[in-house]
Amino acid sequence: MIIVLMFGSALALFACVMFINQRLTRIIGTLIFGILFVSSTALMTLNYSQHFGMEKVTTTTHQTIYSAANPLPIAVYQPVGTSGQENVLIYKTHQNQKNAAHTQANEYTTSKMKFTNRTAPELKTTETRWQFKNSFYKGLFLWSGMNGTLIKRTNVIEYPHTFVKLTPAQAKRLQKRMTNTDNSQIQVQAKSFVTAKVKAAMIKQPNMNAQQIHQISQQAEQEFLAQLIRKN
Repeated sequence: MIIVLMFGSALALFACVMFINQRLTRIIGTLIFGILFVSSTALMTLNYSQHFGMEKVTTTTHQTIYSAANPLPIAVYQPVGTSGQENVLIYKTHQNQKNAAHTQANEYTTSKMKFTNRTAPELKTTETRWQFKNSFYKGLFLWSGMNGTLIKRTNVIEYPHTFVKLTPAQAKRLQKRMTNTDNSQIQVQAKSFVTAKVKAAMIKQPNMNAQQIHQISQQAEQEFLAQLIRKN
């Protein structure tokens, strides 16, 4: 709306100055369309520079994710820049995903990882954006491209304590070494480790149901793989 008014008043102002011969009409038209042009330009400038008619809106989303080297419990990250403070976090949104996804790398985004008591990794994204206060301002500044402008974004991936933090290069070297390892021996060791963990848990809590046993088995598998990764 304001963009149409600005360009329309500019054309009308030009027409008044160039094509209206009657002095009084030209003066009145010039004043009216001049005021409209200056006012609409000022409003557009305020919207772009001071976000006039807008407010900050913060949203938070949660998403279950998987290791980029699934099924290995690896928290993959890639350092960005030279400060060592910023990282791009690499992960998968589905277990069988072919190409891994990653967090954004720009001036508005901060990404970090935490290790908690969670049983599965989760990506928490918090975004703050400029949005118009109401439908009036949304209509007034239609086509301005300002609605939804990103102010800042924070990505936090919470991993279980069993996950090991590695760069993509380290993860590739690890996968190569594990490929050359005797898998049958690892499977026997893993089965013994998981069985021992489940037995210990059932001694403490004899009335566990199948779902709880399955959860403990998964945690034990991750713990075993984490120990194996650290040894390699």
